[in-house]
Amino acid sequence: MAALNDTDSRAPAHGAIAGGGLAGRFLDMIGRRHWIAVSVLLLIALAAFLPGFASLQPMDRDEPRFAQATKQMLESGDFIDIRFQDEARHKKPIGIYWLQGAVVATADALGVPQARTTIALYRIPSLIGAVATVLLTYWAGLMLGLARREAFLAGAFMASSILLGVEARFAKTDAVLTACSVAVMGGLAMAFLRPQQRFSLPGAIAFWGTVALAVLVKGPITPMIAGLATIILCVHQRSGRWLLALRPGLGVILVALVVAPWFVAIWVKSGGTFFTEAIGNDMLGKVASGQEKHGAPPGFYLLAFFGTFWPAAVLTAIAVPFVWRHRREPWVVFCLAWILPSWLVFEAVPTKLPHYVLPLYAAIAVLTVRAIFAGAVGPHRPLAKSATVLIPLIPLCVGVGLSAFGLTYDGVLPYAALPGFVLAVAIAVGAWLLFLRGKVIASALISLVAALALSATTFGFAQPLLRSLKLSPRLAEAVAAVDCQRPAVVTAGYREPSLVFLVGTELAMSDGVGAAHFMAGEGCRVALVEARERDAFVAASTALGLSPALVTRVPGFNINGGRRLVVEVYALRRD
Repeated sequence: MAALNDTDSRAPAHGAIAGGGLAGRFLDMIGRRHWIAVSVLLLIALAAFLPGFASLQPMDRDEPRFAQATKQMLESGDFIDIRFQDEARHKKPIGIYWLQGAVVATADALGVPQARTTIALYRIPSLIGAVATVLLTYWAGLMLGLARREAFLAGAFMASSILLGVEARFAKTDAVLTACSVAVMGGLAMAFLRPQQRFSLPGAIAFWGTVALAVLVKGPITPMIAGLATIILCVHQRSGRWLLALRPGLGVILVALVVAPWFVAIWVKSGGTFFTEAIGNDMLGKVASGQEKHGAPPGFYLLAFFGTFWPAAVLTAIAVPFVWRHRREPWVVFCLAWILPSWLVFEAVPTKLPHYVLPLYAAIAVLTVRAIFAGAVGPHRPLAKSATVLIPLIPLCVGVGLSAFGLTYDGVLPYAALPGFVLAVAIAVGAWLLFLRGKVIASALISLVAALALSATTFGFAQPLLRSLKLSPRLAEAVAAVDCQRPAVVTAGYREPSLVFLVGTELAMSDGVGAAHFMAGEGCRVALVEARERDAFVAASTALGLSPALVTRVPGFNINGGRRLVVEVYALRRD
């Protein structure tokens, strides 16, 4: 790493690029003490992730599936099997459900109102995972030889990235998985770059305990990332002796002791079908074909990267020649082993979702920051001046897109959010202009401010105003407003998991005719009938001699179908 302490020989002699100037002095102040860097990163992460954390509705379909399965564990007291209503949900291991369940059960015990249907509580493990990812990126950067101010900027890039900000707000596995992956890869970096320093017993327990947690959260993903990197590094070193620093004998025993009990329990309880479904249908199904309409050709992640890792993504692209020139440096070898083999695997698999590559972003942040401080990222690079227009273009597109959506589907502009969008774009333009003047570090810091402004505006101000997206919460409110205690509810046509989570596990799902027959039952009954099922529902109700009362109509927009919906709410009491 010593060879990289000087600025890039091809860069102009400009102190701002090399890290001088006001921006450089600010980072020097941050880097004086670890506690200062960690504290500022914590504040940045919370500022990036908290806006809209509680007000964002359950986002179909994966998030409410996870949350509902956790809710059913709390309702049934069965913390081994994973179910969504009557259907076994044998896709992911138990880890995230236990984490969510612990938070919700604690909140319930403390008297938090409606804790089991408060989606923000289920998101807390993801928030913790996202914040941990930011702090662990800082730590991993230090393990890879970065100075404190460089490692700080790498962590800040992770905090500002759009993808991590989204996952911090979703009650799913990916933020926790990313934190586990960065922690494991940071430990692997310690062993690779300092093989003579054997892990202490507490250090080895922490490393292998994190591996075990990652397995319980999302199965083989973290071991795959670490395993592929290890193979590349062993081939590069022509030896695997450096792995002894990790105390692998202890590690195998510890991981087995942590993960085996649940895997044995679910094997017994499901009769082995968990493994058939999770491995045969879910994992291998994604390898064979694009599942759930998420297929995409190779190259998808590379294109998506420029949006998901904004605002740092374009700086990463400019840093590529620097990485190539230093590809034989051990720390660069490690980062490339972390990124490339797993990235290629994800690109080769037909099923593609942007968050699959999120555990690789920390290594990308480290490479990008080192290139910036080496003076290898700046307007002197080919196409850099035009490419960095992405810095203001992304917030401009987000602001225009959400405003157009509000006008189209809600009939109003999100006026409260417009000043924030203008501010975010203006700050991003300032960051771009600083880059064009060669003040790259200042540009990077100002782009982080633009990212925080965009996050606060999008999730804190615009999102709550887009009522058409909140179809399930509004339907749940309509059911709660019906004048009877605990009505039995059926839905016809609209079958999103968020509705099950908000209305209740016993929600029946049917078509228009089936909904009419459901209404013929005893007690207070409510039917949620999507417009396409209305005629069948009315005709069947008439044939049965029923006259359900139309309570309200709830228009909205279904993200998964990408279309407008109108759901009518009917009520009927039969004593």
